[in-house]
Amino acid sequence: MRHDEIVPVLDFGSQTAQLICRRVREAGVFSTLVRPDIPKDELAAMKPAGVILSGGPSSVFEDGAPTMDPGILDLGVPVLGICYGMQLACRALGATVTPGEHREFGRASLRIERTDGLFLGVPQNTSVWMSHGDQITDLEGARLDVLASTPTCPYAAVSTRADRAGVFMGVQFHPEVTHTPHGVDLIRNFLYETCAARGTWRMSDFADQACAEIRRQVGDKRVICGLSGGVDSSVTAVLLHKAIGDQLTCVFVDNGLLRKSERRLVEATFRDHFRIDLRVAEATDRFLGELAGVEDPQEKRRRIGACFIDVFKDSSADLPDANFLAQGTLYPDVIESGHGHAGNAANIKLHHNVGGLPEDLGFELVEPMRELFKDEVRKLGEVLGVPDQIVWRHPFPGPGLAVRVLGEVTRQKLDLLRDCDEILLEEIVASELYRRTSQVFAVLLPVRSVGVMGDGRTYESVVAIRAVETQDFMTADWARIPYDVLARISNRIINEVRGVNRVVYDISSKPPATIEWE
Repeated sequence: MRHDEIVPVLDFGSQTAQLICRRVREAGVFSTLVRPDIPKDELAAMKPAGVILSGGPSSVFEDGAPTMDPGILDLGVPVLGICYGMQLACRALGATVTPGEHREFGRASLRIERTDGLFLGVPQNTSVWMSHGDQITDLEGARLDVLASTPTCPYAAVSTRADRAGVFMGVQFHPEVTHTPHGVDLIRNFLYETCAARGTWRMSDFADQACAEIRRQVGDKRVICGLSGGVDSSVTAVLLHKAIGDQLTCVFVDNGLLRKSERRLVEATFRDHFRIDLRVAEATDRFLGELAGVEDPQEKRRRIGACFIDVFKDSSADLPDANFLAQGTLYPDVIESGHGHAGNAANIKLHHNVGGLPEDLGFELVEPMRELFKDEVRKLGEVLGVPDQIVWRHPFPGPGLAVRVLGEVTRQKLDLLRDCDEILLEEIVASELYRRTSQVFAVLLPVRSVGVMGDGRTYESVVAIRAVETQDFMTADWARIPYDVLARISNRIINEVRGVNRVVYDISSKPPATIEWE
């Protein structure tokens, strides 16, 4: 999708490269990841307002370390280098980069020498987050000025001098992370003070542009949309309905892997409220048959994805001119599946709606939200008038409860987990924690534990509770649920769900863990 104003981010493999994009978008300018070796001319064709070079885990001295086209520094637009991106650019400009004796990781005290431009409005003494091994040790011949320093890093921020064509700024710390308190101010200063950005990234404009792009892509043909009832597919369906009206048919697949009463909620919301043409495909036996005996999570996802496509083809076989399949693919899905613009993202999960589609699918994909992060989808939903109870609904994975039942999936395990999950969500809502958390769910573990109920010994299932807080679902921290709420959840599950005698709480953050267990 074309954007009037864009700041691309060269991704050198940093875990926080996506956060840079988020911070730029939050400031009102569209941003996207691009591969680190993108040629100068290809980048210029995007007509960027500025360019950002991300950090990365490599050393500039390593064989095979990612590099960049040095011509980007002479592109005629401001360039901001962060950590590894700073070192790479400074080295290209003639500065000296030296391996550090020790890796510097954590907070550092920054002393700002120039409080204008990049550091406009930032306190002269502030805190920043460092994560590096190498650092700049000599600016001789590079025509760079020092903007800020720390006790262990004399060139913590630099910029090109006025006598050099082109503007480059570099910071050794990470302004994109929340551990740098004024990092957002620094990014805004780069965008508006240095790049003279207009701040044209608005969700209402995106909605209009997305509708126009949908109409251009599909013409007078029919679109089939996979509807699950989650925020992603729901907003996708409403956006498509706004764009093409009766050319849209939504298909809800009851795969037997859904939450309690999910099917009834979807039918009432979209068929009755939105007046969208909705078909319900009953396929529980088909999916559970495919999953019989399967324990590997990637194989579960693969089989569910393949079955999902087959059910869609069967459900749309009698629809005339059904040439397109719409999906609620988001930017994190694209990145985590190894299909990001940078081309070097690890394949963390096999998403059923990203990649791996058979060549004989018979549909052309429509993915109008593949550029958006989760919180941006919620904003788009509000712009489109989607009810709050759907917009703010917690995410639910495409493979459903199959990836929350660890190990082999059976009807009995699914029924047990559904009961646990319903109790969990009831207590979270009753405690007014639903909007304060980003995702809360139960997981059935593939182990049993000894317990005592009454005067008897039990040997039953263990259920894990997962609750996280996040802005973009690229990183997440475990939610600090009050102990009394956890106690009620545990007591109710153990007392009301036959077959469970132990409840545990997951206190892992992402990274290193993922939000889902599988």
